[in-house]
This record gives sequence, structure tokens and C-alpha cells, in this order.
Amino acid sequence: MPETPQPLVLVIEDEPQMRRFLRPALQGHGFRVIEATSGQEGVREVATRTPDLVLLDLGLPDMDGMEVARRVREWSQVPILVISARGRDDDKVAALDAGADDYVTKPFSVPELLARIRVAMRHASRLDVAGSSKLVIRELEIDLEKRRVTVGGRAVHLTPIEYRLLTELARNAGKVLTHTHLLRQVWGPGYAQQSHYLRVYMAQLRRKLELDPARPNYLLTEPGVGYRMSDL
Repeated sequence: MPETPQPLVLVIEDEPQMRRFLRPALQGHGFRVIEATSGQEGVREVATRTPDLVLLDLGLPDMDGMEVARRVREWSQVPILVISARGRDDDKVAALDAGADDYVTKPFSVPELLARIRVAMRHASRLDVAGSSKLVIRELEIDLEKRRVTVGGRAVHLTPIEYRLLTELARNAGKVLTHTHLLRQVWGPGYAQQSHYLRVYMAQLRRKLELDPARPNYLLTEPGVGYRMSDL
């Protein structure tokens, strides 16, 4: 029986010191690594080498990393994990809205990076399972055909908006979804700035789904950025 090849990670990073840090850290945990030092080279490597995950720096010499993410997202769903010294919420939101799956601010530890990589790859593998009529995340089960939600076997009655919000988060479990993304997907383009709607409905969902709404296990807040459905 042939061995499954190690996952291939493309590092798009122009700083030699960061590449010297990342390569042994990734190789030591079972990843193959290829590198690109510019945005153009990175886009080309995604197209020709079809990596399993992309680590993307935003400060590249030829183009902003957000533009790289937008170009890749025109034709690929490869997980993109941004690694950047830019730590402002606005930068995180812009990167996620450009198509990144997650965002890690420099400096970061190897365990933190590996955990984020595992989450992003798990989300990608879930997307590959097409045609499933159910979304299952631990004790939470969403039957898409019957529009029925249960937690630990207990039926949960949701309003149409609560249901749309929950399914959008569950379809993207492990991925940070920005306020703007959720508002557009659930309410429509005209509601992109109405973040108070989101706060109200997230609070309602937590009361219905979580054992302790003040300490949620499923519906996590990413402060200043958005929300994430935890799949851990």
C-alpha cells in the first residue's frame, strides 16, 4: 500500500531569517516545504505545485500579500494562513476578507503556528467532502435537508436568520469569518455595516446552543474581527 505523501506547505515570505525559522519547524513536524520570495512567484507556485497550505506574509517586495490572496482565491481554495507583523484588527479583517483562512501575528511560537495549520487543513478537508446533507461538529449536528439542529441529541429550535448564521459558521468551522462576511452572507449586501444585528443574533445562538453562553465552546469571538465556529 503506497504511503500518503507528507503535506506540502508553500511559504511566501521575503525575509530570509523568517524562512530559516519556518523551514526546520515545519519539516520537523512532517511537512514538505517549498518557498517563494515574491507575490508573483507565490501565485505561480500555487498554480504549478498545488500545495496543501500556503503561509503568506503581507509585506512582499512586488505586491501586497492581500493581493496575492485575492488572485489565488479566483481559482483555488487552498488554505491560506497569513503570517504578518501587522497586528491591527483592520489588517486582519482585510486579509480575511481577501480570502485568507486565518491570521497569525509575528512573533509567534511554533506550537501556535502548527495548531493554526491543523485547523486550516481540517477545514479544507471538510470542504472536500461534497454532497453531505449533514454538518457534524462534536455534539452539534445540522441536518441540511430537514433544516433540523440538535446538540447532544436535544432539538434546538432556531429562527430562519439564526439557522442561516449557524450554517454559515458550521460550513466554515475552524475558519475566522469577519463581521462583514457574515452580515453579507446572512442578511445581504445592504447590511454589511450593521454589526449590532450580528451581536444580537450571536448572543441568541449561544443561549440556545452553549452549556454556558458566557464561556462558549462552539461560537467563539475573534475580538475586533469576527467569529469562528470551533471544531476542536
